[in-house]
Amino acid sequence: MLQAAFRDRAVYLRDADALVLADLHVGRAEASDVDAPLGEADELADRLGALLDRFSPSTAVFAGDLLHEFDRASARAERALGSLAEACRDAGATPVAVRGNHDTVLDSAWDGRVHDAHALAGQDRRIVVRHGHESPPPSERADLYVVGHDHPTIPIEGQRRPCALYQPGVDGDGTPVLVLPAFSRVAAGVDVSGMRTDEFLSPLVRDADALRPIVFDGDDSLSFPPLGEFRAML
Repeated sequence: MLQAAFRDRAVYLRDADALVLADLHVGRAEASDVDAPLGEADELADRLGALLDRFSPSTAVFAGDLLHEFDRASARAERALGSLAEACRDAGATPVAVRGNHDTVLDSAWDGRVHDAHALAGQDRRIVVRHGHESPPPSERADLYVVGHDHPTIPIEGQRRPCALYQPGVDGDGTPVLVLPAFSRVAAGVDVSGMRTDEFLSPLVRDADALRPIVFDGDDSLSFPPLGEFRAML
């Protein structure tokens, strides 16, 4: 059973007392040649602050792609990351950065250690947070993986909505996977409703038909049938 609360493109894992969000892509608006919301850093900080107030987690894990640009972190992006980490500490949460494929220079922009993976101790299970762009080593033990990377969305009534995807253990592998949407509202989302398994970027997605979409709807979340059944409803 997934002991989790979903809100604003993030997840609070109750048994680990941890807030997890992925794919912030700080600097995306700054680097864009198209219209983008002004005040990207303030918008991210305000939304993170609301989540910290709502759940009061002991840990806040940023599950990769904190930065958007691969080869540089502007002074503005570094200040934005610093503000996010400070917001966590002010709320009593330990900020943890997990490296994504965009985060090649994150070590120089993040005040603290950058992890390839971070394990959370749940009450009766070991939860491992990764970005999801690489396969975990065979020696790594996890009862649940929480990842990002694919930026999932699904269409509902003609509107593309960000969603999480929950995959139970499949193909002889009993480890469930939770894929989070991009926390950034600037980064493009990907319509996963018609995607095959080999079209997902994360190697942790092993059966697209088994993925259950969970749509964020204000204070609530809506759970849908697995994609293999959901496609017939579209």
